[in-house]
Amino acid sequence: MDEAVTQLGHRLSPKRRSAATRLRRLADPTAGPSLLEALKLEVRDARTWETQYQIVMALGMCGHRPALGLLRDLAQRPFKATMVYVALGDAIVRLSAPKDTASSLRWCLDTGTPMLADGALRAVAMQRLPLDTATIDHVLDFLSPLDPQDGRRFWAAAAAAGWPGPRVRKFLQECAAGPRTDVADAATSSLQGKYQTYSPL
Repeated sequence: MDEAVTQLGHRLSPKRRSAATRLRRLADPTAGPSLLEALKLEVRDARTWETQYQIVMALGMCGHRPALGLLRDLAQRPFKATMVYVALGDAIVRLSAPKDTASSLRWCLDTGTPMLADGALRAVAMQRLPLDTATIDHVLDFLSPLDPQDGRRFWAAAAAAGWPGPRVRKFLQECAAGPRTDVADAATSSLQGKYQTYSPL
């Protein structure tokens, strides 16, 4: 881990990205402060968005909650590379205290940034987080106007294996009968109460 932390300061972006990817995999909380400082420098260069993505994801996996303020700030900035928003939404939900998870998810959904919402829903699915009824309704209200082809339905369908209620079942049935194979497969598993295993970028 020490080698990876040192490599975060490498002059070449691919080397920094490799280090962040390794730290993401290790998920060691002690790497959090170094990752946060690295992110503050990395976001100055829009060209290194792939490295920014991996640093943000590593912060989420390391559980470094002091990064939450910066991540929320970044989530409201313009990024040409919208994949950065996916990492931000994912990490914001992961780093929120359990009592704040629902409000953080709703915040991400309500920003109007599609990929931020996608990342937040991904974190819910990957962690198999239970949600209260009001938050589930908020998610379904958010998804209901979307086109059946919209990819944001995927992570909600994957997460809903642990969500109760007839409205959830109706949503999953609609997804299972929908035009996107990935969404349909996730919904079919969730209708059976089964979570699938995913390995996102």
